[in-house]
Amino acid sequence: MANEEITKHGVLVADHSPHMAALVSVMLRSLGRRDIREAYDASKAMTELRRRVFDVLIIDDNLDGMDGVAFTRKLRASVDCRNRYIPVVMISAAPDARRIAEARDAGITEFLRKPFAANHLQARLTSIEAHPRGFIEAVEYKGPDRRRKIVDVGDKERRDPVEIPKAS
Repeated sequence: MANEEITKHGVLVADHSPHMAALVSVMLRSLGRRDIREAYDASKAMTELRRRVFDVLIIDDNLDGMDGVAFTRKLRASVDCRNRYIPVVMISAAPDARRIAEARDAGITEFLRKPFAANHLQARLTSIEAHPRGFIEAVEYKGPDRRRKIVDVGDKERRDPVEIPKAS
């Protein structure tokens, strides 16, 4: 880690398979990302997220120690974690509609079904950067605003999103 390069585009890839994490890292490098860290279990992923700020988390649904949905719920509820508001892209080999809904309800920002190509990953990252979503904190949900359509609701929004602190 002596030569660790930290940039404003840091990505954490959390996958139980070192081979899949390496493949995603290669895709990210082909897209111009250089600051990439890998974690192979939930404990290491949380340690990395507490250690420094990242721009995005790419997490496998079958992460060792805790599945991706449970991990995201824990992250979103961790008020002391600097990466609580981080965009999360979940990857999964065989998601059904119920699992995708659970991921959305846990605070996942984007979803990718395996196998995917670098251009699919790029589309999700571009969407995250081009259309940042406010963070919602409610009794039953903590995560990015799930509304994707802009709807005029009159003079005042019904809900005010939480202001996301700038990365330091």
